[in-house]
Amino acid sequence: MMLSIKDLKVSFGKTPILRGVDLHLERGDCLALVGESGAGKTTLGLTIMGLAKGSATGEISFQEKNLLAISEDELRDLRGRKMAMVFQNVEDALDPVQRIKDQIAEAILVHRSISAKNAGDEAAMHLLCVGLNGEKGRLYPHQLSGGEKQRVLIAMALVNDPDLLILDEPTASLDALTKAEIIRLFQSAIMGRICIVITHDLSLAAALAEKVAVLYAGRIMEMGRTEDLLRNPRHPYTRGLIRSYPAMTATKDLQGILGQMVHGLPGCPFHERCTQRIDICSRQVPMQLEKDGRIIACHRGGIVPLLEIENLSLAFGSYSALSDVFITLYEGETLALVGESGSGKTTLSKVIMGLYEADTGAVILEGRRVNKRDSAFYSRVQMIFQNPKESVSHRMNVLDAVLEPLQVQRKGSLEGQQHRAKEVLGMVELPVEDDFLKRYPHELSGGEVQRVAIARALALGPKLLIADEPTSALDPSVQAKILKLLMNLQDKMGLAMIFITHDIALARKISDRMAVMHKGRIVEVGATNEILSHPEHPYTRRLVDCASGRYEKESCEIEMVAEAEAETVALEKYC
Repeated sequence: MMLSIKDLKVSFGKTPILRGVDLHLERGDCLALVGESGAGKTTLGLTIMGLAKGSATGEISFQEKNLLAISEDELRDLRGRKMAMVFQNVEDALDPVQRIKDQIAEAILVHRSISAKNAGDEAAMHLLCVGLNGEKGRLYPHQLSGGEKQRVLIAMALVNDPDLLILDEPTASLDALTKAEIIRLFQSAIMGRICIVITHDLSLAAALAEKVAVLYAGRIMEMGRTEDLLRNPRHPYTRGLIRSYPAMTATKDLQGILGQMVHGLPGCPFHERCTQRIDICSRQVPMQLEKDGRIIACHRGGIVPLLEIENLSLAFGSYSALSDVFITLYEGETLALVGESGSGKTTLSKVIMGLYEADTGAVILEGRRVNKRDSAFYSRVQMIFQNPKESVSHRMNVLDAVLEPLQVQRKGSLEGQQHRAKEVLGMVELPVEDDFLKRYPHELSGGEVQRVAIARALALGPKLLIADEPTSALDPSVQAKILKLLMNLQDKMGLAMIFITHDIALARKISDRMAVMHKGRIVEVGATNEILSHPEHPYTRRLVDCASGRYEKESCEIEMVAEAEAETVALEKYC
């Protein structure tokens, strides 16, 4: 027994909702269908059930029948008997003037030759199976709680033992305890059936489904095993969904996705919101390609590497500052570079920027090896230094400081440069009135100078921003504002960031992945939440323990201070 969907297209009037969906499910398979509101998830479920009001083409093969080609009578015979759906809105799904037990019995009587008494007994039994006693069966829908109504719908869907079960947002609006109970019911109910779970709740998808399909504007963008897909999303849209979802174990979340979904666009439906789009994305629909058990519809094959550091080493005399460093930074992500003072974090950033020359290794930007740091490089890569009052000249006022990179690279006319300078100052939430633009660094607060430094770094529209302890000298209130600002700018501009910090708590809040440096080496790298939850390297464990207060403060700091002093002495000898 299987459900096979081929090139399914559904339109409401002139608006396409599903634009060529292909799925294949066997008995025992459970697929979670996720995506933003309006992606077409519920439309797909209703179309399978024969309840959608739009026009549909393609094929939905179930029980050796094309559900799009059979009569309404044949569909009605299948609905409730061989396939059933738990609807999203429990208030609309139940008859307000009929008792609960009678509604379930009716579902039995419609499809089976059975006495009313026996149907009532079966209804009572199924209510008990979902945790509702006989007293509840005699009540009307308005006398039940939301969780109880959801249990009634589950009983009604299962009462005829269907082969196909579709769950549409089955735990929406439920409290955490009720949700957990409902999930346990579903885990038992879906066994041995084909199941499609329509949800925006990623924790529900993880609890019920072996596979996840990510739907956007009527097309499947990515599909794969649930654990792999949620841990390592490969499509920019999937990553955006996961970043948006609040989770107990997540670190960087609630970030959102810039822009709004638009149906009917030519090319890739996600291209207007994608930060790694190229010309072909707006013209041609991407093919669904399968690799390592994952289906991805993206002209670039999924999220691409922006910066790659390969085998980088640097010594100052006899002191090894960097040794065999390998790092990959993906487009649009934030990588936290953490470690104690003297571990090599800032040294690595200066090698990337060309301020130090590595002894061995390569820096690869957007697939090309960087041999020299020319204007093209600096238009793509910019750095926010640790001390903004040293990186912004005291001889320049605010406007001049932001104008300088535009003037050095001769970007447009003076009028255009000034417009761009005011634009990026607005992005970092600074005034653009003449009085402020004429101020010098000593006339600004620490937070204002740091924002000027960020605006200066953004003026050329870089793809990569290296932020070296950008909030270390700021009070917590200003620090929070700067960090939120950087994450908002990442959304708007598609920035990738290397965020250098020794503050583990800060790295947890801002980064997608983390690289841990110790004595000039990368000792551990991976998803931030995984590293902090299950650190593998002894040094990482010590860092996490120090940040959590599980070690004595003095024992944590002694070796860090010693490492910093050793590097300082070596640099002084070298210089």
